[in-house]
Amino acid sequence: MSETSFERDLVKAAFDLAGQQGWRLVSVAAAARHGGLDLAEARRRFTGTVSILARFGRLADAHALDGAMTEGVVRDRLFDIMMRRIDFLQQHRDGVIALLRHAPFDPALTLWLARANLAAMGWMLEGAGISARGLRGEIRKKGLLAVWAWTLRAWLRDESADLAATMAALDKALTRADRAAAQCAHGRAATPAPAADAEPDASFQPDSENPDRPG
Repeated sequence: MSETSFERDLVKAAFDLAGQQGWRLVSVAAAARHGGLDLAEARRRFTGTVSILARFGRLADAHALDGAMTEGVVRDRLFDIMMRRIDFLQQHRDGVIALLRHAPFDPALTLWLARANLAAMGWMLEGAGISARGLRGEIRKKGLLAVWAWTLRAWLRDESADLAATMAALDKALTRADRAAAQCAHGRAATPAPAADAEPDASFQPDSENPDRPG
């Protein structure tokens, strides 16, 4: 079994176990036993539940980035890549719901998830062709994180096969983000720039330079 296959199997086993028994009972050892995986190998590759979550996040990002739209308007590219990430969560729906239900009772986990999701939004922006670097990138990531949170809340309630309500929520959130960015740009245009090299607006529009890396 390859390293990637083993790690994917253990992550799946962890989220399957969480969906059945709750996240509180998830550990590397419990996930390995649940998935019929070698315990020593699990110990070698995973240090704890946070490492399971980190691997899950990377898998979710890879699923979103692989084959994402590279043409069309920015808003459509963002919609496509965000729904791809939702599609990955849908594959582990019960386990993700168990995790989100447990998180409010674990402040350290909540903080870790917030940081991890913010970093993930940088990859979503870059995948859509939008720079996530520097101060503007941080603002964009926080804006997209708000879009993600709104969409995730809708997904938690959406039990339809086609996730129509989730897509509608994402569309609405992106529309609000577009309006907020446009208002910000209009407000800056209405006031004299303090210098010739002043920061442009922090909308989701891509920079003229090539995107580099998140953060």
